[in-house]
Amino acid sequence: MELATVSRPRQDGLSSVRGLELASQLRRAALEGDEARIARLLADLLRVKGLTRGQRVALQLRALVNLVHALRCAALSDEITGLHNHRGFVQTATRLLDVAARDQKGAHLVYVRLGQLKRLTDEVGPSAADVLLRQLANFLRDLFPCYGVYDVLGRLSAHEFAALTLSPQHASRGAVLLRARAPRNGDAPPLPVRVGVAHFNPARPVAIDELLASAAQAVSLPDNVARIASSGFAPQSGVTLC
Repeated sequence: MELATVSRPRQDGLSSVRGLELASQLRRAALEGDEARIARLLADLLRVKGLTRGQRVALQLRALVNLVHALRCAALSDEITGLHNHRGFVQTATRLLDVAARDQKGAHLVYVRLGQLKRLTDEVGPSAADVLLRQLANFLRDLFPCYGVYDVLGRLSAHEFAALTLSPQHASRGAVLLRARAPRNGDAPPLPVRVGVAHFNPARPVAIDELLASAAQAVSLPDNVARIASSGFAPQSGVTLC
């Protein structure tokens, strides 16, 4: 009797761990879009043994909540850079602008466009282009270290990035280009970017889409090309980045 009393809690614990493993695998399968694996894991989750009915229901509910949360995050994030995608950026930036308007604070939108990314992808390959995209994302993270609180960062399209900030410190095209031109990792080849900036006036609030359009137009200004030296990447002979 004592052996049975001791072994049952251990069995419950092992079953709970197995259930958590299934939940984690289900999340990965959902993010990867593997429908066959999703169906198999859901069936396995329903058949977890060694738990009471209440424990099984609680485990299944927790797995589904975690799955919904993961899918919500994936719907708003860019999988290559980890920044917000266009939808996530617009949603989060809209909330930040609402706060700025309420508190009568200025906000600043910095728009960054990569030069000739399609040509680079065609000549060097998508994997190398992804490396450059991540490096630009990391450059923005370094430039706006308060992202997630006072700054919003996003990759809007294949070659367009944006940052919305409440801080004027890096809210000018010249300031961004100055940081972008700083030497980075020695002999690494450069990455061309164009920068445009639009400013939000809380006395005359506008939507994030209008700010984006204004900042995108500003990239045509002269002296607007900077080179961010990339690391760990060497283009093939003959590849010109700008």
